[in-house]
Formats: sequence, structure tokens, C-alpha cells
Amino acid sequence: MARSVYVTGIGRGDGRQVVELGVMELLTRQVDRVGVFRPLVHDGPDRLYDLLRSRYRLGQPAASVFGMGYEEAAALQAESGTDELISRLVDRYHAVADDYEAVLVLGTDFADTGLPAELALNARLANEFGASVIPVVAARDQSPEAVVAEVRNAHHAYASLGTDLIAMVANRVGDPEAADAVRALAERLPEPVFVLPEEPALAAPTVTQIKELMDAEVLLGDAAGLARDVRGLVFGGAHLPAFLPALTEGCMVITPGDRSDLIIGSLAAHSAGSPALAGVLLTLGEHPGEQTLALASRLAPGTPVLAVPDGSMPTADRLLGLEGKLTAATPRKAEIALGLFETHVDTGLLTERLSVVRGERVTPMMFEHELVERSRTARRHIVLPEGQEERVLRAAEVLLRRNICDLTLLGEPAVVRKRAAELGIGLELLGDDELPASGGGAVARIVDPLTSPLRERFAATYAELRAHKGVSYELAHDIVSDVSYFGTLMVQEGLADGMVSGAVHSTAATVRPAFEIIKTKPDADIVSSVFFMCLADRVLVYGDCAVVPDPDAEQLADIAIQSATTAASFGVEPRIAMLSYSTGTSGSGADVDKVRRATELVRERRPDLLTEGPIQYDAAVDPQVAATKLPTSRVAGRATVLVFPDLNTGNNTYKAVQRSAGAVAVGPVLQGLRKPVNDLSRGALVQDIVNTVAITAVQAQGEPAGS
Repeated sequence: MARSVYVTGIGRGDGRQVVELGVMELLTRQVDRVGVFRPLVHDGPDRLYDLLRSRYRLGQPAASVFGMGYEEAAALQAESGTDELISRLVDRYHAVADDYEAVLVLGTDFADTGLPAELALNARLANEFGASVIPVVAARDQSPEAVVAEVRNAHHAYASLGTDLIAMVANRVGDPEAADAVRALAERLPEPVFVLPEEPALAAPTVTQIKELMDAEVLLGDAAGLARDVRGLVFGGAHLPAFLPALTEGCMVITPGDRSDLIIGSLAAHSAGSPALAGVLLTLGEHPGEQTLALASRLAPGTPVLAVPDGSMPTADRLLGLEGKLTAATPRKAEIALGLFETHVDTGLLTERLSVVRGERVTPMMFEHELVERSRTARRHIVLPEGQEERVLRAAEVLLRRNICDLTLLGEPAVVRKRAAELGIGLELLGDDELPASGGGAVARIVDPLTSPLRERFAATYAELRAHKGVSYELAHDIVSDVSYFGTLMVQEGLADGMVSGAVHSTAATVRPAFEIIKTKPDADIVSSVFFMCLADRVLVYGDCAVVPDPDAEQLADIAIQSATTAASFGVEPRIAMLSYSTGTSGSGADVDKVRRATELVRERRPDLLTEGPIQYDAAVDPQVAATKLPTSRVAGRATVLVFPDLNTGNNTYKAVQRSAGAVAVGPVLQGLRKPVNDLSRGALVQDIVNTVAITAVQAQGEPAGS
């Protein structure tokens, strides 16, 4: 029977979507098939379910997610009684639970439902579903005494109704004294109570939300600009000198459309980086002239300029109180929400109390979750040379929010900060001499290789390392200003634990400094790479698909041993298949002989590893083919590490499997270096960068921090 978790509340405005998203994250780390059930639903789209479906790739039919509408439920309860309502919802719940290993149940929202005794209804449903319950209590703008009373009352209410309480959450706690009071209360309750603070970035609406609410016309702006958070409203009516000091970071300027001076002045301030605006909203149905709009677009490319027909006061009335929403269209807010949840909830304890037995299958999402969890166990420091690149900045925000690692971004600080602000990215980017805020979370610093005091030190180090190649100090001083060399030297000197680059730089530009400076491990002959190929039900390791063009037998054996070590370090039990166009003794020729010799070398050097070769791909991964071709092999049909005979074969195969089988390819992950440096594809997505940085952080955990 499916394990079921019921997230509910005691009233409106508790922001429990953060908790529902966090619990879904925990469930999907444990099992492959997680269902969602919302017993009662309002008409119209369900934003949270759309987010869950998009983020967690749910294949569940939408019709099975929802029990019935509130109006239908109220009418049924009035006509036939609560028992009949409960009976029908239980039947619909079990239609979902029968098909899934775990089910997340989304409780009623206490908003215009027309149902009496709604808390008791949630408790009854949870009991009938056999679900454990996590009540969420709203604590925004409440005194410590009021918050404690709400938590105590919620606990009593759900406990007295016989529910299986496994935890409670006080959400949106803005008062530190209230947080302390709730923690003191938690010591007297049998279940853990987690305290989530108010997070302004979640409460802030996006420019798109304002556009949709006001049915505004978009005069200027791109998709990234429309995704910015609006952290305040500034109304423009004064003359420009009096108006400019009122601008705040992330604000939206609201001004009549005929005030070209305020429009251009605001965007000029934004262009100067002081401060970065979310956008401009023009009222009264007035549009600036073409010249003004053309100047505005050049001053602040991508920054939204919207127009509405109403005046400033009616516009303000509609906007005040508008809050951000977690939706499929706001993936950045989902990352912020998960970061908040994971920072303030003991996820290990909650997972244990959820009592979900981990499945044997390893899905792509489960592998990604495991990477993030492992990277957080001993947080490392990773340098990102491409600090001004949009995808890198967006990945950096995710990495910091999820507390995956500390970061150094290379680039000119003013340019990096301005770029982050233009993208609406809420990063606290510290300078060399700035101290982080208290809290112990992951931090990011900006270092400019051109002006850093480290440049002289690195120049001396590099000149010494490359003296045999005739590199002078003066030449080294120029070379180490390159971000790839500077980042590599940070790793070499123990100022960072690893480096990830390649979003805009070539593979050669990323790995050449590592070859020159960090060099190979004593037990490695070459630097090679692997991809983690996350299929629907397992993870395979492919090597080498990115670095060594045509390895000889000795190099191929080295690649196999390195790949097996990498696989084991990431929880994949290594069973090595040395691939060829021939299986066993059925073929001959120089290419087959190379693989046969490499297989012998692996067995000689590492007799503890299960190794088979030469072997064809189908015999390596398909048990039925293996039973025919190599029936006695301990690897055939069960291989997890697949070693390709050359780069041409490996690169084409990983891309073919990625595209045709829908596999998630994580990598390339470099192996054989003394310290971890990893390369990105220049087409890497934000999630690819996050995964690669997490892998690098895990690799670095094998070495003492800062070594």
C-alpha cells in the first residue's frame, strides 16, 4: 500500500505550498512513482499541481489528481451528509494510491470553500486515507504569543481528532522572538516543529503577474525582464532630482506615461546599476513617443515597460497586497522555496518520519537529488570563471539557495552585480574583504583577476611551474589574468576546492590550465572523462566520451579503472564492459585486439573489479542477449560502466542514447586530475551547471577542504 502524506493547515494564508513542494522533493528522492491527490479543488487551473507536474515530470493523468470541486462537495454534503462525501473521496484517493509507491495529498485551502468544520474534514480524510499529517500554521505578522498559541491549538486539534502527526510547520515567521518561542514550545511536543522564516523573494510578485493582473500592454521588455521580482512600488510625480533618491532595488516605477523625464531618468539609473529596477508601469493610457521608447530600450535592454489605461491611484489599489505565486512559470521561485525548506527543516529527520522505503530503481531525478544531498554533507568551495554569464549566475543562485557549495565568481564586480540585478537574481555577492551575514549558509564572492592581489602570487607560481617552457614572470602575469588560469590556480593553491567552466569557453580553454598546473594523480596515466547516463530505471557510466581521441590499450585500461572508481564514488556499483564490435572470441583485428589487451590489463591491475571484454553494447546491457552470447559472464547483461574504444564511438553513442532514449546525460566529469576541474557543454542549461557543480563538490569531498 502506498505511503501517504497529508499536508494541511488551519486557515488561509499559511503559504503551505512551500511545505508541499518540500515534501514532494523528499518523496521523489526515495521512490520512483509518486502520485498527487487533491481531494477538493476550485474551478480553474491548479497552479501548484502544474508546478509539481512540470518539475517532477509526473505522468499521472490530470483527471485522477482531483477528487471533486468545492461546489459539488458542498452540495453533496448538504444533501447526503459528510459520510457520503468522505466515502466518494476515499474511493477516488485509492484509485491513485493503488498505482503509486507514495502519494502527496494536498489539503483544502480554507478559501471560500462553503464547507463547515473544514479542519475536522481534513483530519477525517487523512485518517480514512491512512495518511500521516503535517499541519502548517500561518505566522506572518503575528506576535510570539499568537504564533505559539496557533501552533499549540493546531497540534491539539489534529491530535485530538486521531491523526498520525509526524511534524508541524510554523510558516512565514517574521519575528525572531516568535521563532525562538515556537522552538521552545517544540521541546514540549512529541513531534518536531519546524520554523520557516518569511522570505521576501517568495512574497514578491513577478512583472508577469502584474502584467496579467492589470491586463497591461508590454511596450518594451524580454522574457527575462518579465520574470523579475517586484520588491516594491515607487510612484513618480515629483521632479527628477527629488524622484531619483526614492528608487529602491527591485522596485517597479509607476508614473504617468507622459512623464518622459521620469521614465528616462529611472532607466538611466538602472543602467548605471544604482539601483536595478524591476520595470516601469505607465498609467493614464499615455504612451511615450517613439524616440523616448527607442532611448529607453538602449539604456536598459530587456527591462519591461508596461502601460495601463487606469490612473496611478486605481493602479496602486489593485497592486497593493499582490503576492508572488509558486507556479510552473516561476521555476526560480521553486528553487527559492526548496532552499528555504531545506535550510530550516531537518530533512533527514523528516524523511525518517515519512517512513518511505527507498526503491531499488534509480531515476534521473533520484540521482540528481542524491548529488545535491551528498554535496551538502561537507560543503565545499567551487570557483566559476564565467561569473558574468547569465546561465552561470542563475545556477549560482540555485546553488546558494540550496546550500550546495560556497562559490567564487570571477569577473569585474560592478559588471557581475549589475548583470545579476538586471536578471532579477537575488544574490548576495561579497567582495574579497566583506564578511557574510550570520547564518552559516553558502556564500558567493566576486574576484576580478585583473585587480586581485592574488595575481602577483599566481604569476610567481605559474612562472615557476612553467619555467622549463621558458615562461617568465612578466608573461605569467599576463596569462594568469585569464579567468580559466586564475580559477585553476585558486584550486591548485587551496583557495577553492574545485572549478567548473565551459559555458562560454571551449573544452581546451578549460582543461589546458588543469593539465599544466594541477596535473594527473600519481595512479593515473591520463586525464579522461565519463558521463553519467540517467536512464528511466538506472544510471550507467560512459567513458571516455569527451577527452581522449584514440586511446591505446594501456590508456583504455586506465580509463576503465578511473571510470570504475568514479562510478563507485557516486554510488554506482562498477561492472565494467570493454566495448567492441565483437563479443568474446568471435572477432579479430587490430581494434578488437586493443580492447582484448586493455581488458587483460584491467584484470591484472585491478583483479577486484568485475570486467568483461571485448563485448558488444547489446550483450553488455541486455540480459537476454547476454544469456545467448556470454551465459557465464558476471558482467554481461548487467554492466554499469561502459568503456568505449575511442572518442568517436563514445561521443556519438552518448548523444544517440541521450536523444533517442530520453536519457539525462550528466557530465562530462573529468577524472585523473589531482584536484577536480570539470568542463561544461557550451549549450549547458542551468540545471546542467547545477549538477556539474554538485558533482565537482562531491569529488572535492574526497580531498581535505582547501588542500
